[in-house]
Amino acid sequence: MRKIEESELIINSRGAIYHINLLPEEMANTIITVGDPDRVKEVSKYFDTVEVQQQHREFVAHTGYVGKKRITVISTGIGPDNIDIVLNELDALANIDLKSRTIKPQLTSLSIIRLGTSGSLQAHIPVDSFVAGTHCIGLDNLLHYYKLDNNEEELQLYAHFVNHTQLSGAVVPYVSSASASLLKNFVTDFHHGITVTCPGFYGPQGRVLRMGLMNPYLIDQLTSFRFGNHFISNFEMETSAIYGMSRILSHQSISLNAIVANRVNKEFSKDGAKAVDNLITKALAIIENI
Repeated sequence: MRKIEESELIINSRGAIYHINLLPEEMANTIITVGDPDRVKEVSKYFDTVEVQQQHREFVAHTGYVGKKRITVISTGIGPDNIDIVLNELDALANIDLKSRTIKPQLTSLSIIRLGTSGSLQAHIPVDSFVAGTHCIGLDNLLHYYKLDNNEEELQLYAHFVNHTQLSGAVVPYVSSASASLLKNFVTDFHHGITVTCPGFYGPQGRVLRMGLMNPYLIDQLTSFRFGNHFISNFEMETSAIYGMSRILSHQSISLNAIVANRVNKEFSKDGAKAVDNLITKALAIIENI
């Protein structure tokens, strides 16, 4: 069996995986990811018990229980590059024997739920509402480094999107889908739509400060896109990497977002923290019973 070399899988002095600083027994099989390190405690404050608290750099992790459900909440920081670190290391904790550095013969599928903030791309999805992403279109480049096999629906969605936006050259989109087994639990009070992931907050999301844009009409193109009954509901900076890597690694994932800005109506939430807290409490009540 192939041994993974020390330069490829880095273990720290306490035997934990390097970046997220967790031991296998410190991680639950149900995982909530948040971008902001300060948001971890805003989730774990609703746990009935907290048994693990670890931090390394921007990666803060708390593991505990809500009722009988064991949950780990971990911060990723911003962007798909950080998701590459977190998803690989969470999978390693579940599916690689860190002592022998070999892949376990029996693999574990994790449930990964992102709780984030996002901008709405449809007038009818207001600030302070919730979106569950049915699919994700990545405008970042992370998944081009991995082998992602698309199903027929995703291939059709990709073709329609490229034809509609005429994106080519430096921006090569990719498509992946949410876990159907998780998505079905987040229906009531959730809008469903396609989430677009961008590799930045300003130019990649159509914001203009002092630099001009290569594609000043991108937001309009995203808002007007339709594929059957599907439309683009929102955009943010992490979901495509979570969906794509989860698909490759056979994990289940869903991205849930509180809408703090409506880019069509030019509105911003008056209390984004409250919107996020509402999403946390609603999601935890559902996750406890999955």
